[in-house]
Amino acid sequence: MIGQAQNSQAPVTDNDEETVCMTTALPSAAILKQTYVVSSQLHDRIAEQRRAIRNVITGKDPRVLVVMGPCSLHCDTAALEYAEHLRALQARYADKLLLVMRTYLEKPRTTVGWKGMLYDPDMDGSNDLARGLDRSRNLLVKITEMGLPIATEVLNPLAFQYFDDLISWVAIGARTTESQTHREIASALPCVVGFKNGTDGGLDVAINALRSAANPHVFFGADVNGQVSVVRSRGNTAGQVVLRGGKHGTNYDALHVAKAKKALNAAGLVESVMVDCSHENSGKDHTKQANVVENVAKQLASGCKVIRGLMLESHLKSGRQNISNDLDYGRSVTDACIDWAESEALIATIARAI
Repeated sequence: MIGQAQNSQAPVTDNDEETVCMTTALPSAAILKQTYVVSSQLHDRIAEQRRAIRNVITGKDPRVLVVMGPCSLHCDTAALEYAEHLRALQARYADKLLLVMRTYLEKPRTTVGWKGMLYDPDMDGSNDLARGLDRSRNLLVKITEMGLPIATEVLNPLAFQYFDDLISWVAIGARTTESQTHREIASALPCVVGFKNGTDGGLDVAINALRSAANPHVFFGADVNGQVSVVRSRGNTAGQVVLRGGKHGTNYDALHVAKAKKALNAAGLVESVMVDCSHENSGKDHTKQANVVENVAKQLASGCKVIRGLMLESHLKSGRQNISNDLDYGRSVTDACIDWAESEALIATIARAI
């Protein structure tokens, strides 16, 4: 465990115009990266995995990318067991698919609730962020050492720098795709970024995000020592639209995919779409992810080239559970997931279509 942080309490006042808060120093990203080191061999492997993913989404590699795994990580043992299963599945379908494990550490909340392993690793409201950082990086290093490329969502820009050397595919969520800060970060990343369509199902925000991220930016950031710094990015052209549906319905069918292709082409962007089989595309019903996969498989079988990826919310056991003192091993505590048996079956369906 990394060193203990020190607290500093701001003065408490009756003046409503002054903010009452407490700040706690955290170890820098540099310290955490020195604690859980990426070896030169692992560094090279991650670089190769990033190149492989980029080749898939640009069409240089005819395989299909599948980002799959739990909605959010909460149990190290279950995550590592899932990674073992996924590694075996990758070996089976390596000629047709490139499998990437979802390793989401942050959970965006509409109001309040458990925000993920990074924020509350003990799931008891203690919100030990120092422990969350330590445990999260330790787990991600173990998964990457197994040979799997990993994916996550960038939610908090300050948190991401603790793991940026490990990630091979990044998602920008529907609520943050419009964020200038997240577009600037995406412009500086050495890996593929998937921008989700807006919560209304519209494509404009994702297309604009891809165009923005493809260009150089100068923006505020922090270095690995936590020093506020000027960041000058070169632009990241490795991006794709993630179709996740919206409040008006699904958008994974051939008509919506064709519209996405046309919009990407008109914007001068790579014609690359990932279909999120969960969220609004499944009506937030994990049992309907199979319907999305079957539809997409038919599109792939008919020669569709713009769909270059899928995303599945998948765990060892199906469904979801509330956080308690008696958690069921291998079952999600956030969004409901399909179980491993169905995950295998759906991967086989995609492979057959290709």
